[in-house]
Amino acid sequence: MNLVIIDGQGGGLGRQLVSAVKDRYPDIEIIAIGANSAATNAMLRAGATQAATGENSVIVACRRADVIIGPVGIVIADSMLGEITPAMAQAVGQSHAKRILIPVNLCDNIIVGVTDLSMTKNVQNAVEILGTLID
Repeated sequence: MNLVIIDGQGGGLGRQLVSAVKDRYPDIEIIAIGANSAATNAMLRAGATQAATGENSVIVACRRADVIIGPVGIVIADSMLGEITPAMAQAVGQSHAKRILIPVNLCDNIIVGVTDLSMTKNVQNAVEILGTLID
């Protein structure tokens, strides 16, 4: 399985995702793509197998991905304070991969009907969903 985790800003969510996936599935290879170098470094330190930064990395990784995990902003152009370019959002949205998107009600994107859970619980839920795709 080709698992891609995408995050931006400080990489806190991406770091939590990489760590949680590695705890549950220690043998899975994770490609971490950061919208900036801080996010990439945070995910790499958390145990990502490979890591890269920026728009072209997102585009290339999305072509090869079986599963993409990240905040919902990765499919919204100009989200995450402008870190997600239109090309990045398009690459994620047009990928043939399954997408596991975590609701984050920030940067003017409010997701209606989603229970306001802690980020830790959202990460646990994302790993559970990943498990259904692996099995």
